[in-house]
Amino acid sequence: LFRSVKEFQDEYLMRHALVLDTFCEPARDLLFEEAVAVAASFACTVPDQESLLDLLFVAGQTVSLTSGRGVGHSQQMLEVLAAVKPERMPRFAELEGLVLGQSVVLSGCLLVLLDWDEPRRALVRRLKALGIPTLAMVVVAPGRAAGFDRGPADDQPEHLVVLEAGQVGESLRRQIGRSHV
Repeated sequence: LFRSVKEFQDEYLMRHALVLDTFCEPARDLLFEEAVAVAASFACTVPDQESLLDLLFVAGQTVSLTSGRGVGHSQQMLEVLAAVKPERMPRFAELEGLVLGQSVVLSGCLLVLLDWDEPRRALVRRLKALGIPTLAMVVVAPGRAAGFDRGPADDQPEHLVVLEAGQVGESLRRQIGRSHV
């Protein structure tokens, strides 16, 4: 007499949030376009079978799109990012709620920000309190990277990268190399 034994193994997938800050006034639309390009570059780098990536932003309504492991493909994210428009109403609390609502399943968080003000710093503090590794990238106007005020250490994520519009690729390579992200 043979008995069959089934073994079950929990499968754990890394899941990251890619958070796009869409809140800006019309005079900062160039920064917005740069931020979308940064988000798109990260959306393209996530292997579809090894992890999940949640693209989160607010554009009229809250948007959450997942890519990876049989859920969706990075091409869908790129199509959504190609169509995203700046949000003129300051509704950062909605974005924060969307991110924190996903926090229990997140292995890490990538923030692509258009400002480094108190609401954005508060989100970073909350993510840190939850133990979620965070990389924040702040897109700034040309010539503004050198004088960027990072604020108190408690308000900063594990990695804070300042990306100067018009030189985003160079800024990213230089600062990631320095911070060893």
